[in-house]
Amino acid sequence: MNILGIDYGKKRIGLSWVDTDLGVVLPIGQIESGNWKTDLVKIAKEDSADMFVVGLPLGLDGKENQNTQRVRDFVRELQDLVSLSVEFVDERFSSRSADAIGGSVSRDEKSAMVILQSYLDSR
Repeated sequence: MNILGIDYGKKRIGLSWVDTDLGVVLPIGQIESGNWKTDLVKIAKEDSADMFVVGLPLGLDGKENQNTQRVRDFVRELQDLVSLSVEFVDERFSSRSADAIGGSVSRDEKSAMVILQSYLDSR
């Protein structure tokens, strides 16, 4: 199964990918949030995505907030464009974990990698 990991931000969307048979989460880029529809649909098709895993920004208290609603709205729009299932992963502290990852890819991609790996670890 091919899964796309998504870290949705106001400015950019970080993306990661995994083939669950291989089990290695890879960064695959970032796209601008303002023009995401065409780009994300194209990436999902090119990478033969079977599902999306999206980071859900909860407050430190574990409750939903404005950012949570923004991500839920994004996912509703995404599901109108691509009929793939979506799983949410609590993304609290994903940026901190991403900062601990070395390499030259963007923080957004690293956050998407952390989100996707969290999903895999929870299965």
